[in-house]
Amino acid sequence: MSEQLKNIKCFLLDLDGTLYLGDQLIDGAAGFISTLKRRGINHLFLTNNSSRSRQEYAEKLQSMGLPATLDQVLTSGTATVRWLKMTAPGAGIYLLGTPSLAEEFTSGGFRLVSKDQSPDFVVLGFDTTLTYQKLWDACDLVASGTPLVATHPDINCPLPAGKFMPDAGAMIAAIRASTGKSPRVIGKPNREMVDAALELAGCQRNEMAMVGDRLYTDIAMGQSAGICSVLMLSGEATVGDLDDSPYQPDFVFQSVADLAAVLEGNRRD
Repeated sequence: MSEQLKNIKCFLLDLDGTLYLGDQLIDGAAGFISTLKRRGINHLFLTNNSSRSRQEYAEKLQSMGLPATLDQVLTSGTATVRWLKMTAPGAGIYLLGTPSLAEEFTSGGFRLVSKDQSPDFVVLGFDTTLTYQKLWDACDLVASGTPLVATHPDINCPLPAGKFMPDAGAMIAAIRASTGKSPRVIGKPNREMVDAALELAGCQRNEMAMVGDRLYTDIAMGQSAGICSVLMLSGEATVGDLDDSPYQPDFVFQSVADLAAVLEGNRRD
């Protein structure tokens, strides 16, 4: 095992495409978590998907046989709430998001307001409840100068059998096309997610690694935040994508099962 992997005290684990696809656990995921526990290596479940709350993700992981507590889950929605609390506590938010994301914002002390109530920010999450009226209102607000904040930039959310569903990045593209304006993005690939994770994990930057399946979010964040990055080929990215990508991982594995084998000393990295 390389010295870089040997020194990792906390793995940040992406969910969709890394540990599971939709509701199907990726082969070897349960064994990988068992390996981390057996070797005393900390881990956090990190996802850009802001459509669900931390509690919902913990419950989903538990239902799939992966032990998870609320404190081990960090979403882009949670990171966005954290950033806005430091930037503009109690602000009025026009939210494009699910009821679960709305609850995170209200629990964080923010006011969820309508277009006519002069919101301080438009916040865009992975809104599976999106309507044309909500999108139209958001574009009106952004075009008139209301700052736009997005939880994450993922274009598609991976599903089993190579399928996908449009994610927040596709919605960002629609707003940008209409208004000519781009959001402040908080989730991966931006370092705010790593900053939040470092607080939770209590380790040093050189002791943390990001494990994920997307080059432009997971691996890009590893580079921008100065932590080790590990690409899994079990989700969105393919080997061919590496040829033209500016985001190059420190390590590449077919799945977390192969990473577990390296950590156990059963194969070379």
